[in-house]
Amino acid sequence: MEIELNVRQLLPSDSKLGEGVLWDAQREVVWFVDIKRHFLWHYDPETGSNAHAEAPGQIGWAIPADGDLLLCGLKDGLYTFDPETEHFEKLMAVPGEPAGNRLNDACTDPWGRVWFGSMDDSEGSASGRFYVFDRGEIRAAGPSGIAITNGPAVNAQGDRIYFTDTTAQKIMVADLSPAGVGEARPFADTGALFSDAYPDGPVVDAEDHVWTGLYLGGRVARFTPDGELAATIAIPARDITKMAFGGKDLRTGFVTSATKDMKPADMESYPQAGSLFGFAAPVAGFAQTRAKLG
Repeated sequence: MEIELNVRQLLPSDSKLGEGVLWDAQREVVWFVDIKRHFLWHYDPETGSNAHAEAPGQIGWAIPADGDLLLCGLKDGLYTFDPETEHFEKLMAVPGEPAGNRLNDACTDPWGRVWFGSMDDSEGSASGRFYVFDRGEIRAAGPSGIAITNGPAVNAQGDRIYFTDTTAQKIMVADLSPAGVGEARPFADTGALFSDAYPDGPVVDAEDHVWTGLYLGGRVARFTPDGELAATIAIPARDITKMAFGGKDLRTGFVTSATKDMKPADMESYPQAGSLFGFAAPVAGFAQTRAKLG
């Protein structure tokens, strides 16, 4: 079911690969990244003010953490970022990661653990996998052997975690608890529904439904807890990467997009591509836990 909403261009950021959008409830701003330009953006929906800091490499995500810092995933490992000084400081490398890989997407769970994925920067080799950063320690956790990882996403109760294999056009789910993660099993075969589009970053709403951006699909899609397609929302860009719920009532959908695979003719068809978009969401999200650094 396509839902017709007023989707607005909030920030014409001209991102090559906009990603990692999330709501920072403490600062009441949206954070997102442009991976290929090494930019970490923030946007204030109340005033429209915005700016970006330049990271020391490709930056896949930034998550509010302890001590007023952000925890960030870059090509060569985890960094902290101080929004006051705009200083990035390397925290640690990811053990065993191939030199050609980079970090791509992440989320927290209710215990402050950070779940993230790696991928082949050239998007060819199935060298990516998922990890958890748990108070200073990185462990392999979740599926492996993936060319382009996206997510993970954790539900509000913290008992389910979703992993996306973008190239295979599938979303997987596993049981989650304070003790760890179970074996991943199929959740949604997006290729059967959107044959020419690819599932990108997922997020879970307050009703336990899963939303995903559709790269090459021009929309976000919502799935029931059983993995059935519930709704889609068209976005005025072709390559949709990630959605987050934000605003003071957590009922605004914020969406990032990309232009890196678009030709001039594609840009004529989608002149707002690469922007940050927003719409009044039909459901609310839930408050995200800050990352625990130690």
